Amino acid sequence: MIDLSRTIRAAAAALALASVGACSQAGTLGSVLGSVLGGGGQQQGSQVTGIVRQVDTRNQQLALQQSNGQTIALVYDNQTKVVYQNREYTVANLENGDQVTARVQQTQNGSYYTDLVQVDQSVSTSTGSSSNGQVQSLQGVVRRVDTANGWFQIDGGNNVLLTVYMPYNPSRTDLQKFQNLRNGDTARFTGVFVNQTRVDLRQFY
Repeated sequence: MIDLSRTIRAAAAALALASVGACSQAGTLGSVLGSVLGGGGQQQGSQVTGIVRQVDTRNQQLALQQSNGQTIALVYDNQTKVVYQNREYTVANLENGDQVTARVQQTQNGSYYTDLVQVDQSVSTSTGSSSNGQVQSLQGVVRRVDTANGWFQIDGGNNVLLTVYMPYNPSRTDLQKFQNLRNGDTARFTGVFVNQTRVDLRQFY
């Protein structure tokens, strides 16, 4: 199910990139994004403001939708920083619906790369949760821990693996418990389902 989810995200990101090219019939992607970066409103200089629509971790692309409805795709790498409330995170911590401002530069192959993404407003803060679901008590056996990107996987039963993402601003206690997780441990926590395989953690217990 996780591989299928990634495939869907990859396809969505590809469509987002295609939509950028479709915005200019006579020009190139460079002219399209050039007009975006040079336009008025929220975009100034080499910054682009928008709402996160897709994070394709496999292809390392970030799709942002601007206030005019146009969606652009930005390339990122392991050096790209995400800053929220003066703390640093990775692009994998971004959630669909987050309002961000990305610093953009053109690469030699014509793509557009961002090395810094500032979270202006978290969707969790603006809505009270990452989805319309309610906070639930959950537990499962830990199968994988990725401390660099802030998530871990648990066996939720019935052959279902759940990917649990840490919040932007975890408490010191929660952060320590996360860093101490090992494969085979039983994790107990409260969280909100974003989809069938992703949960946003609220608190360990």
